[in-house]
Amino acid sequence: MIFRARFGTIAFLMGTTVAFAAEPAPLPSGQLAKAIKTDSLTIPTPGELFAALEKPGKPDWAAQYRTPIPMTYRNRGQIALNLGGLIADGFIAVEAQDSQQVKNIGTDIIKLAKALGVSENVLSRGNSINEFAENSEWDALQEELEATQNEVKASMQSHSDQDLVILVSLGGWIRGTQVVSASIIKNYDERSAKVLRQPAVVNFIHSKMNEIGAELRNEPLVKAVNDQLTALEKLVTFQPGKAPTLEEVRKVNQAVSKLMEEIQNKTEAK
Repeated sequence: MIFRARFGTIAFLMGTTVAFAAEPAPLPSGQLAKAIKTDSLTIPTPGELFAALEKPGKPDWAAQYRTPIPMTYRNRGQIALNLGGLIADGFIAVEAQDSQQVKNIGTDIIKLAKALGVSENVLSRGNSINEFAENSEWDALQEELEATQNEVKASMQSHSDQDLVILVSLGGWIRGTQVVSASIIKNYDERSAKVLRQPAVVNFIHSKMNEIGAELRNEPLVKAVNDQLTALEKLVTFQPGKAPTLEEVRKVNQAVSKLMEEIQNKTEAK
């Protein structure tokens, strides 16, 4: 799997060692400082979260599909959060090896990305996603989705939209955690359940959210999501060395599912 090599870093950032991953070596202080400044190194991407579930069994990825979300959001914060969630949906479709679903989601990703005014480089990736899906090139699709996500972030950064980069990363993490927790509930396994121990990740996300500009941070949806991160951090702070119980996994899933519902449906500010 493309993302397997990176999972040791993710486990370190989550503050846990997953039973089926090699124990990561501590990062030197210089590298740690760099990681703290880089969202892509600190917040696990959906693909990285899903890679952690490769063992002990293959999840039923198609069971994690959701109904299409609206493409008519006008609030940029809400668009960014939903774009992150859509990218996670793309990874789900690739894991399910569902060509049509990949193409459908790819089209929606481009629509939301275009609404944020991203570069033409992002928009051109829609054709690549369709081509790879048509030819069932799943490894190439994994790479293309990651490249699309990185391209979106790079385009936003070039337009001084760093705040939106944080929201895209957060939306993807919430959706990814929702899918991972739902899969664990369906087929509980202690080794997979340990993936949900992510207090350091949530703490970092919360700190980045508090750095967002006041105008965006105080928008009703962004504020509602940010306010719930403290409670979510407690839910993913399990006892070190022990897997969360099935009931604890359910609580995590309920929390992130509530967040996803708000992200999709929150009444937008006029």
